[in-house]
Amino acid sequence: MSFSSDSKFIVTQTAGPDWLMHFWSWEKSKILASVKTVNIVEKNLALLAATAKEQKESLIGTTVCQCLMNPSDSTLMSVIGNGIFKIFRYAENALKLVASPKIEQRNIQTHCWLPDERIGCGTECGKLMIFEMSGELKFELVHTVGQAPSAINVMINSSKGILLGCHGGKVSLYDKEENATLLQQQAVINKDAYRKAREFCLPDEHQPIAKLAINPAEDYFVCSTANAQIFYCSLSNTDVKGEESKMEIFSQPFHHGQVTGMDTCIRKPLVVTCSTDRSVRVWNYMENTSELVKYFSEESFSVAIHPSGLYILVGFNDKLRLMNLLIDDIRPFREFTIRGCKECRFSNGGQYFAAVSGNSVQIYSTWNFENLGNLKGHNGKVRSVYWTYDDSKIVTAGTDGAIYEWSLKDMSGHQGQGIKRESESILKSCSYSCCCMTSDGKIVYAVGNDKTLKEIADGQIIRELDSETVLTQVLLSHSGKMMFVGTSNGAIRSMKYPFTTTEAGSYQEHQAHSSPVSKLAISYDDQYLFSVSEDGSFYIFKIYDKDGRAMKREREIIHADEILVTKSDLEEKNSMMSELKTRVEELKMENEYQLRLKDMNFSEKIKQVTEKFMQEIETLKITSTVLRTDKEKEELRHEEEMAEEKERHAKDLLEMENSQNVKLMAEYDKYQELQIKTAELQDQWEHQMREMQQSKNTALEELNKHFEQRLQEKQNEMDQLQEEIKRHLLEYEETSKETEQDADAEVIELRHRYEKKLKDEREIVLRLKGENGIMRKKFNTLQGEIDTHKGEISKMYNEEKKLHSVIKSLEKDIAGLKKEIHERDETIQDKEKRIYDLKKKNQELEKFKFVLDYKIKELKKQIEPREKDIKGMTQQIKDMDIELENYHRATSELELAIADLKLKLRASEKEVQNERMVVQNGVSLIRRFKVDLQECIQYIQEPKLLKTSLKRLYHKYCIEASAKEETLNDTDPQQEYARQREYLERTVTSLRKKQSKDQVMHKMDNVRIMQENVVLISEINSLRRDIQMIKQKEKALEVGLKNNKSMNSGHSGNTEGT
Repeated sequence: MSFSSDSKFIVTQTAGPDWLMHFWSWEKSKILASVKTVNIVEKNLALLAATAKEQKESLIGTTVCQCLMNPSDSTLMSVIGNGIFKIFRYAENALKLVASPKIEQRNIQTHCWLPDERIGCGTECGKLMIFEMSGELKFELVHTVGQAPSAINVMINSSKGILLGCHGGKVSLYDKEENATLLQQQAVINKDAYRKAREFCLPDEHQPIAKLAINPAEDYFVCSTANAQIFYCSLSNTDVKGEESKMEIFSQPFHHGQVTGMDTCIRKPLVVTCSTDRSVRVWNYMENTSELVKYFSEESFSVAIHPSGLYILVGFNDKLRLMNLLIDDIRPFREFTIRGCKECRFSNGGQYFAAVSGNSVQIYSTWNFENLGNLKGHNGKVRSVYWTYDDSKIVTAGTDGAIYEWSLKDMSGHQGQGIKRESESILKSCSYSCCCMTSDGKIVYAVGNDKTLKEIADGQIIRELDSETVLTQVLLSHSGKMMFVGTSNGAIRSMKYPFTTTEAGSYQEHQAHSSPVSKLAISYDDQYLFSVSEDGSFYIFKIYDKDGRAMKREREIIHADEILVTKSDLEEKNSMMSELKTRVEELKMENEYQLRLKDMNFSEKIKQVTEKFMQEIETLKITSTVLRTDKEKEELRHEEEMAEEKERHAKDLLEMENSQNVKLMAEYDKYQELQIKTAELQDQWEHQMREMQQSKNTALEELNKHFEQRLQEKQNEMDQLQEEIKRHLLEYEETSKETEQDADAEVIELRHRYEKKLKDEREIVLRLKGENGIMRKKFNTLQGEIDTHKGEISKMYNEEKKLHSVIKSLEKDIAGLKKEIHERDETIQDKEKRIYDLKKKNQELEKFKFVLDYKIKELKKQIEPREKDIKGMTQQIKDMDIELENYHRATSELELAIADLKLKLRASEKEVQNERMVVQNGVSLIRRFKVDLQECIQYIQEPKLLKTSLKRLYHKYCIEASAKEETLNDTDPQQEYARQREYLERTVTSLRKKQSKDQVMHKMDNVRIMQENVVLISEINSLRRDIQMIKQKEKALEVGLKNNKSMNSGHSGNTEGT
């Protein structure tokens, strides 16, 4: 399912066999539209015997795995699956298919909506595909981990790019910023290109990434793996390139298999669990953290923790192990030969522990590990063991439907002789899974597979509380005021205890797990409830009353802080601490010595620097006084120069205004002349177009009339020939009837005569075929003339376009002249500013005169070789154009020759096949004739029978063969006409294809040549600008030098006068 961005709509996808997608209104809680996303075709029964690969291929197009709504448009939604990718839009109260791209039977496992109405998809074969809304594939790449492609399991979009989760414990970030810059360097523009910007990997695991999520600020992302672990990583430093980033575990590691055992202790806030993932984990339920994790080489079936929280019991397949809980490890220190221990439990005092071995229970001493007794009596496996509050009794329940109560008051007997069975309750129809006892040891509560909670006292079932589901676990609180029951559907029920007659069986249900509850436990102060399930989850519940208040504690529990540490570990840590202390002292001594040396060096440097700065200050004071006197002198001289420049500038302005007015009048006269010329050209062009149209219409009418007359004549000739053929057929039928009455000699004469006639007819038909071919050739030539006329008409249209372009260019020239006038006005203003700047730069010009003269000489030397290079390049372009034209001509001629040869080959092959068929038919006819002739020879002594058999032969072979030949002769001209028509159509299509190819190639060549010309023209223009700039600089320098000379001469004259 998927919500819309405004939380007003939701889309849901159902599973098979319907595969319906529903579009809901969240506020109205009703379905607005539905659509079937999969068209399922019934499979054959042979699919059951098919291979795995065939079954996988047969599933393509039949399963949906994800549906999403567009974040920016709530009416758009998409669906993906195995061979399925569809986009729907909600319109007119229905879901309409917008696009369904062809994905070539790919298993799309995940997708997400991208900006600009695009969709990213990830496939099982590791392909990342970007689609448009229309279904067009815009970009595709193969996602690799190392060198091999990796399946994409999940993907999400963010402002920093696309995050992909795949196999091998890798998360990759794809963006298109760097790719865009790279493509711009390569002069390619592709806005849809993505590349891998960064990669994140799990620290020590190589599990596939299952899900991804990103926070609203988009600076962190969280991922879950296939083994039910959660990791996170920061996205804030994604711009830093380098090694791949390591993801960190989120909160703590979790079980990723069925949890088989759980227990809690008294002295510490610890809960221990074991699982089929071969791990034993110790949890702190006050801090909600994982204290210890230990992996073993085999699965653990059961676990129990000592009330002190310092030891644990773990049941394995081969042995039961007693282990120490150290500060950072779980170490075994005692093993018991109990195979497949599915249940074990410490006594409440911690001095004993009970372990299940098949259908018996063994009791050991915790301190001396002595076997105190064996509890035997069950016929089935023992599923539950429960110690009473004072450890005086133990209750066992098994799959055989038996519940036994054992008294442990006298444990002094040898091998459990002092252990007695006090009571028993056997119900063979029920397989018990859990039992518990009240604190006074009088009432037992048990649950099993019969969907009831049983209350048992003195071996008799007093009460049964029915349930609609199977109850798997039962637990009483230490205070005796609450009861908790676990069910097979993962729910936990809380009941008020003791039961009353009115409220018996009433409960509050809390749905926690998705699988049956496997274990329940409660803390010693009745504040927390713990539950584990076959789905691998571990829940911690805080217990409150109906009013929402926490449960009152009858006694305060002070949790212990001590831990177990081995002597070797303690010695190692003490030695390390002593080494580190000595190292710290040595480092302090070294640092103090280094600081003293640095202080000495810095004091000497400070003295030297102060002396230098004092000397520099004195020199700067002297220079400042000299500069002040120079400044005063320069200000006086500059004021005199400014007055002279103002007078000269006023004169230059008057001259420029007069010259510009004259030029404007001349340009206006040119503009009027150009308007008159354009009007005359327009009139001429319209007159020529009218004449061309009239001549074209008259020529077409004449050609149509001429060809219609020729066609009518040919049609009349064909009709006459058909009438003659019919007349000849009638004559032939009459003569054949007469020949039946004549003798054998007459038959032979008639045969010769008609064979001659047939030959004549064939010659006539061949002659008609030749004439028909000649007429067709003439028709083709006339058709070619029509095409040439059409080409001339198109040329005239092109000339018309050219004239329009000339008019537009003239209009552009006029606009350009107006722009030039405006620009010259602006240049006048710029020159005024420049005059002001030149007054400031007069002094600098004298200093740089020598340098500029030298640069002018060098630039002139550089201009000459560049002009030579430009001429050489233009000549080279012309030569290349000539070579290109020759190459295109040669290729077109070769392609035409190849096409003609292919057509001739096909025609010759068809003729050979026809001739072979004729030969085969003749051979078969001769064989049949020989057989029939042998039958006639039998009647050689009987003339009448011989005559009838000969007549039959004649009718069979002569008449039928002549009829077939006539039909063949009739059909031959039609076949020849059709064959020649096909040949001409093929040649026309081949010529059209060649023409289109030549046009495309010619356009590409023209574009390439135009690009090269543009580059060359831009280079020429840049060189011209450089030349103009150099000339302007020369003129400016010459003017500046003249002014300086005149000013110097005037200044010298003034000084002489004074």
